[in-house]
Amino acid sequence: MNAKEVATLKRTCEAVEIPSGKKITLFEGTEVMITQSLGGAYTILTYQGVMASISGKDGDALGKEILDAPSAPVAGQMNQEWIEQNVWAQLKTCYDPEIPHNIVDLGLVYECHITASEDHDYYVGIKMTLTAPGCGMGDWLKQDARNKILSIPGVKECAIELVFDPPWDRGKMHPALRRELM
Repeated sequence: MNAKEVATLKRTCEAVEIPSGKKITLFEGTEVMITQSLGGAYTILTYQGVMASISGKDGDALGKEILDAPSAPVAGQMNQEWIEQNVWAQLKTCYDPEIPHNIVDLGLVYECHITASEDHDYYVGIKMTLTAPGCGMGDWLKQDARNKILSIPGVKECAIELVFDPPWDRGKMHPALRRELM
């Protein structure tokens, strides 16, 4: 959903303020504008000017559907390939609150390294960039991606590094997205 929609919270719920990443409480009866519902979360704007993200698991507070977290793998299915597929799937659910396209298709993810421990726990290392070095959403995007990756069964640690070399340009976008935005 990209069209703006007004909603009244049906119950009190937790949200994350954008771009600070600070946890806040939104109270039942609060009127908000839903500005985006992409990537398993709802971006809202309060009438006091606070932008926040409400997790998909709290979609019912907005009168919307509850969005599920990744499911656990079938016995014997969890391996490095399964983890990597799920990491990329989760990264594709990360959206800049101001841009209705995911960070993978935008070409912001430069590297993804997955390491397995002897205990079959997984460590994920991501190098990503922003569309502009001064973008105020960098910490928010890092936190969103990290939280989503850590929700994958078997992933015990995740480190995300923002890099600006090489600088991002439109040529890094998925070709279909590049054609759409031209």
